[in-house]
Amino acid sequence: MEEVVEQVLLLNGPIASESWFDDEVTPEIFKNELEEKAGDITVWINSPGGDCIAAAQIYNMLKSHKGKVTIKVDGLAASAASVIAMAGDIMYMSPVSMLMIHNPETMAIGNYEELSKVIDMLTAVKDSIINAYELKTHLSRHKISELMDNESWMDCKKAIELKFCDGMLGRDDTEIMENHFRPQIFEKNVVEKNLTNKLKDKYLIKKEEPVGVKVDDIYMRLNTIKKFI
Repeated sequence: MEEVVEQVLLLNGPIASESWFDDEVTPEIFKNELEEKAGDITVWINSPGGDCIAAAQIYNMLKSHKGKVTIKVDGLAASAASVIAMAGDIMYMSPVSMLMIHNPETMAIGNYEELSKVIDMLTAVKDSIINAYELKTHLSRHKISELMDNESWMDCKKAIELKFCDGMLGRDDTEIMENHFRPQIFEKNVVEKNLTNKLKDKYLIKKEEPVGVKVDDIYMRLNTIKKFI
């Protein structure tokens, strides 16, 4: 019997509409490599993200590919790269890889009308990104939007729990590890809010306290804050 050779593509590095530093992944480069592969393919992803339009093009290429598409995240699938990761028929993450989703961002300058158009554009882009996450996870659009608002970082187990990921890479080799670590999700906005509340509750002077405060008390508070930081 003839051995079936796995068709592999590597998506390693930032995603851009065109290459400037020869280390970006562009739709043109990816298309050329994809066209050389026939049948089932595996795409390994390790990318911080980048241009969301370029990522959308790559996503559509994979969705249109005639053959099973398996995505394997061995490092990071963040921002626009997380959208591409949703294009697979099945998606795996290593036990030490991360998936990050957040709201689309841009830089803009101009008057009220021009900035209003930018806001409308970002809203439309966010809706299109939610489409990809929703198709994969079947989570509500409200839940996905909330995760994006909070800039959510997910480890493998949390991504599996929320249906962004279908399984863990090297399951047989990592069975012991899998049974002993808890799902982790880091939501930037939530962490910042919790930290602010802790500082307010524990280390800031309450309004009801008398105006006169002893110098020793001030030094004690400053030292406590230093230790906390």
